[in-house]
Amino acid sequence: MITEKLQNAINGQIAAEMWSSYLYLSMSFYMEKEGYSGMASWLKKQAAEEQEHACTMASYMMKRGGRAVLGKIDVVPTEFGTPQEVFQQVYEHECRVSKMIDELVDVASAERDKASQDFLWGFVREQVEEEATASGIVEMLKKAGAAGIYLVDSKLGERQ
Repeated sequence: MITEKLQNAINGQIAAEMWSSYLYLSMSFYMEKEGYSGMASWLKKQAAEEQEHACTMASYMMKRGGRAVLGKIDVVPTEFGTPQEVFQQVYEHECRVSKMIDELVDVASAERDKASQDFLWGFVREQVEEEATASGIVEMLKKAGAAGIYLVDSKLGERQ
């Protein structure tokens, strides 16, 4: 059985994951409008991944006797700047999400819920990859410069 405190914390994370999904979808629309269809495609897939995270957390909580509740999702930005600025924002956002996941692990630990700690450690490990991927894209965009931006756009469009 999951405690009410941990249930509330996970429900907060579910809302954050859904907000992340909206953020990346908004970035995708922006990049498509700016003519970067590969980057738009990458961001759309990232949006779907964030929604999947929310659903995974909800399913886990229900298996433990908890109740998943969708909270209010705040409005997301619609203007983001250059491709490099967009992916810098992606990187910074993933760093914030990492901190949120770390805090969830702390709540699970304080509640002495080893099953939830184990479940959440999967997200801790995934965030290491998310940060590294976003940081790598920022570096790729820096190195590509204006002349290579469409090569990077094409590469990002290959994401499966």
